[in-house]
Amino acid sequence: MKRLIIGIGGITNGGKSTLAKSLHEHIPNSCIVAQDAFFKDDSLVAVDSNGFKQYDDLDALRMDRMMSEIRAWQRNPESFFASRGLKPQFHKIPEAQDEVYVLIIEGFLIFNYRPLNELMNKRYFLTIPYDVCKKRRCLRVYTPPDPPGYFDGYVWPMFLKNQKEMEEIVTDLVYLDGMRVREDLFSAVYEEVTLEIQRRLDTNC
Repeated sequence: MKRLIIGIGGITNGGKSTLAKSLHEHIPNSCIVAQDAFFKDDSLVAVDSNGFKQYDDLDALRMDRMMSEIRAWQRNPESFFASRGLKPQFHKIPEAQDEVYVLIIEGFLIFNYRPLNELMNKRYFLTIPYDVCKKRRCLRVYTPPDPPGYFDGYVWPMFLKNQKEMEEIVTDLVYLDGMRVREDLFSAVYEEVTLEIQRRLDTNC
């Protein structure tokens, strides 16, 4: 049983979830672990000096639980699927003696958490311009909703801070232009991933 872990990170509203879901739909034996599923309860999230909830910080996330999920997948992908009621689309290439199971990890701070970053085999990071990001963020409804001034007073500065810290950790990050046509963006990443899957089938990786 062979494994491949792909990281899909990026700026808020940059297209991470869309790309991750598209890959999952087209890659057999794949599943997604999304970082957004591991936010702490709102009452446990710290508030900064401006009164803004500090959601864009690793301290706002239960990274221990996220790592437990990923470790469970690493130990046995088949059992991971079964225990969560997932139904992967199994696919075996005739001449291959094994399947490749693919875990897609999606989130805005996945590369900033070193223990998680070190597990990944391929890393992609989506970017979009400030004005596009702000427009998309303002059109999206969050629970709890963003307070006035939250994007410019907290979200964007934290993105720049987190990106700088991420770049000090990651050396083989592939940047993706989130302004590209969605289908073209997916095709480019899908081609790379399928080549990596085939490489693992052909070798002992």
